Amino acid sequence: MLSGTETTSTTLEWVVARLLQHPEAMKRVHEELDEAIGLDNCIELESQLSKLQHLEAVIKETLRLHPPLPVLIPRCPSQTSTVGGYTIPKGAQVILNVWTIHRDPDIWEDALEFRPERFLSDAGKLDYWGGNKFEYLPFGSGRRICAGLPLAEKMMMFMLASFLHSFEWRLPSGTELEFSGKFGVVVKKMKPLVVIPKPRLSKPELYQ
Repeated sequence: MLSGTETTSTTLEWVVARLLQHPEAMKRVHEELDEAIGLDNCIELESQLSKLQHLEAVIKETLRLHPPLPVLIPRCPSQTSTVGGYTIPKGAQVILNVWTIHRDPDIWEDALEFRPERFLSDAGKLDYWGGNKFEYLPFGSGRRICAGLPLAEKMMMFMLASFLHSFEWRLPSGTELEFSGKFGVVVKKMKPLVVIPKPRLSKPELYQ
């Protein structure tokens, strides 16, 4: 229950915080939603989500900078192996630091900057499923990849698309954004995000 709910809610909070920090990215998401869905409609179908490529890139970039699990679940090799010239003995506990990989300047250009467009280019179209590309692993990789990935991917897209399409979000007066993390099994914001919604849709009855 923890891994299936807290990771998703934490990611939603990080995404909204990053969009508030980057109004140009928020504007682009709104324009994409208005074109794909329209202000006279709510998001109701899964097929509508496939049109939201920029929102998907925003989520992927947020997961790069703020993976919910900064270190993946420990693994234990069943036999001694050699990986990258290093010997990993049978029975050793292996912990993968995804947070460091995702912020490695040798892998990512401007690694600490929030740049969703990096996932829109042909060279940057990484998916969540890993495979042989180990530079991006928010859900792990291979046969031990997160079992809830298909649901998490759809739920994050649907919830964020609904929130961002239906409302404009702003910070309370006098509030400043900060991105300190509270370390734990799931890395949350040190200070929970508080935002104020303003309706965007054209008809009040759409909110019923």
